[in-house]
Amino acid sequence: MLIDYLPIGILVLLAVLFAAGNIILSLILGPRRPNPEKLSPYECGVVPVGTARERFSVKFYLVAMLFIIFDMEVVFLIPWAVAFKQSKLHGLAAMGTFLLILLVGYFYAWKKGGLEWE
Repeated sequence: MLIDYLPIGILVLLAVLFAAGNIILSLILGPRRPNPEKLSPYECGVVPVGTARERFSVKFYLVAMLFIIFDMEVVFLIPWAVAFKQSKLHGLAAMGTFLLILLVGYFYAWKKGGLEWE
């Protein structure tokens, strides 16, 4: 019974050896040309000011969560678009209802100021 898992174990071992081998080879054979520009911290081309422990506004997280919510809901449009011809009128009505609910949620978030970036 345990012998059935031998090919999987060999594959995992080969994958680990391949990954570790590539990392070690890149450390050994890779070029090392450090200069001040490469060693400087990169943050959108601007030298960072202040500490990394700075507090962010709750507004930032609210906008990020709203983006993720609406982005994930738009992902549901892809399967509908692929099966549009097979779904006929029922699929069109279901997607219209879905988009209406999505639009109501969007306008509610907009009206409450959730999309304002101050």
